[in-house]
Amino acid sequence: MSEHTLQERLSHFALQGVSTPVGFVQFRQAGHTTAHRTLVLLHGIGSGSASWLAQLEAAALAPDDTCVLAWEAPGYGESHAVTTEQPVAAEYARHLWAWLDALHITHPITLAGHSLGALMAASAAISQPTRVQQLLALSPAQGYGASSEEVRNQKRDDRLHQLNTLGPAGMAAKRGSAMLSPKASEAHIAFIQQVMAQVQVHGYTQATHLLAQGDLLADLKQWTGPLTIASGRADTITPMANCQDLAQACHVAWHDLGDVGHACALEGASAVNALLQLPNISKANP
Repeated sequence: MSEHTLQERLSHFALQGVSTPVGFVQFRQAGHTTAHRTLVLLHGIGSGSASWLAQLEAAALAPDDTCVLAWEAPGYGESHAVTTEQPVAAEYARHLWAWLDALHITHPITLAGHSLGALMAASAAISQPTRVQQLLALSPAQGYGASSEEVRNQKRDDRLHQLNTLGPAGMAAKRGSAMLSPKASEAHIAFIQQVMAQVQVHGYTQATHLLAQGDLLADLKQWTGPLTIASGRADTITPMANCQDLAQACHVAWHDLGDVGHACALEGASAVNALLQLPNISKANP
């Protein structure tokens, strides 16, 4: 399918927003917030709510008791940024709970974070554990908080140099295809590039500081509820071996999403939907 077709499909889940005590939050939604089962999906550093297209589509076919919410993280889209220039995951978690409070989501949720979103999700889960019934880390970025100061600074500076040199559009053109496996369709590559090109410089910069300081394993060790860690075999950004090591350290199984790259929610939609207990729809994986 063409990139235009993917964008047409995305248009069925128009961006909407809500004001909270910590600022405006933009998001996409499938299903009703009054549903008994709510899935909250957090995107990665070079992405946005559009990355969850296949899950939004699946939720639209799910029973009426399922709602999927995918946010634009603070500093992305029109969502207000966190106030700290070098934030930690807990600040994003505070925005997440304010957002769900504003939507009157009071029952326990299934919370899934992709890549950098896993750091946000884990922090949110340990800050309000009674509100999370299941935590999923998909192709999780583990952060560099446990590394030396030299490594943390180098990782931060390399990413910021690329952002400042290329800009979001240039970064998307250079890095977009690396988000997927070598056998990914042209439609998927173009879609991922378009989503990445829309990131906000300030929000991406803040998220880069989060990545440099984050320590996913330390947070997951504080989580005692159900945990799923999954990734694709063709992921070169959060490689399979790293994700397997994380799962072993957390004493849970690693889930194989197949021969897909880092953008697993799109390229490996069937496997991700199965983990989320959403319908498997063939059109979600052109």
